[in-house]
Amino acid sequence: MKLLLASLFALIPLAVHAEYLGNLSANEIDPNSIADPFNAENPDDPNSITNKFELGPYGNPYSPSSATNFEAVNAPRLYDHEGNDRGRLSVKPYDREWVSNPYGRYRSPYSPDSFNNRFSAENLYSPSNPTNSYGRGLPIERR
Repeated sequence: MKLLLASLFALIPLAVHAEYLGNLSANEIDPNSIADPFNAENPDDPNSITNKFELGPYGNPYSPSSATNFEAVNAPRLYDHEGNDRGRLSVKPYDREWVSNPYGRYRSPYSPDSFNNRFSAENLYSPSNPTNSYGRGLPIERR
């Protein structure tokens, strides 16, 4: 019985750790935006995705967790404020999960999950749209 319980707990993940990396937003005044050079996403912070010195795992173009690596396998993800996945943040151009793919699910102007679709819930004037310069954008997390 004890062996059965021990094996059951070994198969169940206890918790999913998410590391908050800031918001993808064009708002330069929001302290959590990656567009604000002085606050949450300081380019000198090693955990910043905008780190220009390539010291951390998210700004380094050679790291598998980087948003600037073309071959990244664990790039940070975007989530809306309800926790729904909005794609991977990377420069990889043609993968369907990446937000840089102009024909993919998360960037196509015809996809209902895209923040470039002006008729979706994430329309151009929504506060959670990353292209709205007055909004809060989408949270970037590493899970």
